[in-house]
Amino acid sequence: MPKEARPSTGEQAKQHALGQLRQAILHGEMAPAQRLVENELAEQLGVTRASIRAALIDLEAQGLVERIRNRGSRVRVVTVEEAVAITECRMALEGLCAAKAATLVTDEQIAELTELGTAMTKAVANGEPMTYSELNQRLHARVRDFSGQRTAVDLLERLNAQLVRHRFQLALRPGRPQHSLNEHLAMIDTISARDPQAAETAVRAHLTSVIEALRD
Repeated sequence: MPKEARPSTGEQAKQHALGQLRQAILHGEMAPAQRLVENELAEQLGVTRASIRAALIDLEAQGLVERIRNRGSRVRVVTVEEAVAITECRMALEGLCAAKAATLVTDEQIAELTELGTAMTKAVANGEPMTYSELNQRLHARVRDFSGQRTAVDLLERLNAQLVRHRFQLALRPGRPQHSLNEHLAMIDTISARDPQAAETAVRAHLTSVIEALRD
């Protein structure tokens, strides 16, 4: 989290701190249960403690940070059962987005999804789980974007942010990318066929598989 010339107080400083801390959590640079010490973070980011405190309050509302009574803040720990519950919610919302995307998808967007599928297949063949994981996230994001369902997208962005640790763990589990590849290719095929019911079914099947993997 580089320190650069920027306002140290006010709304801009808070937004800067919020963005930096959120990205650090989402990229795994800050581990679950890691303490978030306001003085240290203020020094690192070149803002006031008040700006850090305001940013932590926003991150708590987003489900990324938790405040422990008399002990300050820490990166929130999401249990397996919470991850399963979040994924169940994702199933409904991502199924909706896939169905909408299948209805609205353009030829150019189909070509983009097909390219992603090819890249995912290559990543699995080359034994590159983190590359596959990044492409996986990009595929889901593009389907959400193509859906035009802004409300569902906003909700999913918040839900997905809470699953960072579990996503990394699944990505590195031996055999998991190979198992999920066909599920993702089915999503691409059904959306490309402009079949909303089949697209929703494909997404639900994929996320059911994710839940099973979380519980293993």
